[in-house]
Amino acid sequence: MGIFDFLTGEFIDVIHWVDDTRDTMVWRFEREGHEIKYGAKLTVREGQSAVFVHEGQLADVFTPGLYMLETNNMPVLTTLNHWDHGFKSPFKSEIYFVNTTRFNDLKWGTKNPIICRDPEFGPVRLRAYGTYSIRVTDPARFLTEIVGTDGEFTMDEISFQIRNVIVQEFSRVIAGSGIPVLDMAANTADLGKLVAAEISGTIAAYGLSMPELYIENISLPPAVEEAMDKRTSIGIVGDLGKYTQFSAAEAMTAAAQNPSGGGMAAGMGAGMGIAMAQQMAGPWGARPATTPAPQAAAAPPPPPPVEHVWHTAENGLTKGPFSKAALGRMATSGELTRETYVWTAGQDGWKRAEDVAELAQLFTILPPPPPGA
Repeated sequence: MGIFDFLTGEFIDVIHWVDDTRDTMVWRFEREGHEIKYGAKLTVREGQSAVFVHEGQLADVFTPGLYMLETNNMPVLTTLNHWDHGFKSPFKSEIYFVNTTRFNDLKWGTKNPIICRDPEFGPVRLRAYGTYSIRVTDPARFLTEIVGTDGEFTMDEISFQIRNVIVQEFSRVIAGSGIPVLDMAANTADLGKLVAAEISGTIAAYGLSMPELYIENISLPPAVEEAMDKRTSIGIVGDLGKYTQFSAAEAMTAAAQNPSGGGMAAGMGAGMGIAMAQQMAGPWGARPATTPAPQAAAAPPPPPPVEHVWHTAENGLTKGPFSKAALGRMATSGELTRETYVWTAGQDGWKRAEDVAELAQLFTILPPPPPGA
């Protein structure tokens, strides 16, 4: 063995790539002049592929394993160079390592609401977001269609395009699914699989596949969610009549504890106490011993109606509570007008005084003509 043969065997070229970034999809093996020594060792680890590009043309693709770069291991490159016999000199080629593992926990979401036709609510606007995973299944196609000559290609460079594809297919699938909004939460797994299947055909042209797609949430606009919460609250309340009475009682209690209510609040509290006492006494209340028991107990009179107390709103400030009599005096003096907003317990929001039947008469009753007119 000559000295040159000995040196040739000792200094063997080793080509490999160890990725520690977790977001690099393609990395180009850098070598001065792109010269690869004949007989070099190529190590391709699990989750990788190595693609040879010779003079701008895609040559051989190597799957995981250990290779000795010779003519029998590089059939395409040998054909491109018209090597009919063995060669000893270095050859110039670019080697790209492609990461074929899954890239997980990638985010997607709808930038703008999706308009759908719901069978129960009619046209609705939906937002959605979730996660997905992606992997390279065809390194040669991925290198040709997406990477090009980029020496270090990361997931961030293609994630925006993938998100656009997901949102497009999700919008089409969700609009044509016919699933009611209230049932979508129970079908997110099936919707995710359906969307991933629709996307696969598009991203396959990039040399990619989507093993998983998850829909974490599908939400409605805040105004619609507020209306649904109110509808749920009504369902929980049940008997609206009893709920109105309960609300009125709470309003009375709050008015009695309000120092600004003065004697009127105390009077209302006393009136409620009397009414409750009469209801509790009933027809079997105690009576003097000298009074003979009647043949038939008369039905007790109904409890006196609870007078409403009103609050007024003016210039962003709330005043009250006021009795109806107090509001009548205020209407006479001009403090209360038809345009004044008023509210009482059980009323759905603030209303103008002239729109409340109980208060509208305060502005329509006129005094009789004076004597001698």
